[in-house]
Amino acid sequence: MKNDKLKNQYRANEQIRVREVRIVGEDESEVVPTRKALEMARQQGLDLVEISPNAQPPVCRLVDYSKFLYQQKKHQKEMKQKQIKVEVKEIRFGPQTDEHDYQFKLKHAQEFLNAGNKVRAYVFFRGRSILFKEQGEVLLLRFANDLEGYGKVEQMPKLEGKKMFLYIAPKKIGVVKKSQQKLDREKRESGTDSVERVEKLTEDNNENND
Repeated sequence: MKNDKLKNQYRANEQIRVREVRIVGEDESEVVPTRKALEMARQQGLDLVEISPNAQPPVCRLVDYSKFLYQQKKHQKEMKQKQIKVEVKEIRFGPQTDEHDYQFKLKHAQEFLNAGNKVRAYVFFRGRSILFKEQGEVLLLRFANDLEGYGKVEQMPKLEGKKMFLYIAPKKIGVVKKSQQKLDREKRESGTDSVERVEKLTEDNNENND
C-alpha cells in the first residue's frame, strides 16, 4: 500500500509526458528531450524517474525505480522514527526518603533515561516538612550525581511552591551522532540526497541561463 502511494508520487518512464526534462547527476545537470532521456535510461538499464515535477522543466534522475522506491520508503521510516516525541517521566520523593525507596526510584530513572525519556524528579514538602528543603536539595543533587552516566542535568534543583524540581535529559549524544553519520552515509550511497539537491541545482542553472 505504501509503495503504491510512492508510485503515485514519483512518475517514471512513459508516465512522464512533458516535452523535455532536466536530468541531474552527482554534480551536473542537463536539459534534454524526454524521448532522448528515455533512450538514455534504456541504454543504461535504468529508469527515468521524475523527482521534482513542479520545476521548469521537471527534474528527473536515471535510477533503478524499484531500488529508488525502496530507499524512499526507508528514508521516510527513518524520519518518522526521529520524530518520536520524548516523554517526561516523573519521580516523586519525600524530604526523608529512605535508602531502599531511593534505590528503587533510581533504578526506574535509569530505565527511563536509557529508553530516551526525560526525567523530572521532585521532592514534595507536605506541611511543616518545608523546613527540610535543604535536605530535599541534597537528595536531588545526589540523584543527579548517581545518574551522571545516564543523563545530563537540564535544570538544577529549584523550589517552586511546595515542590523542588530537578530535570534530567537522556545522555545518548554519542549514539545519536553515530546513528546520524550512518544515516548520512546510507543516504549518499542510495542517492536519496539527490532529491534534496534538486532545488539547488535548478536554481544554479536558472541563474546561469539568466
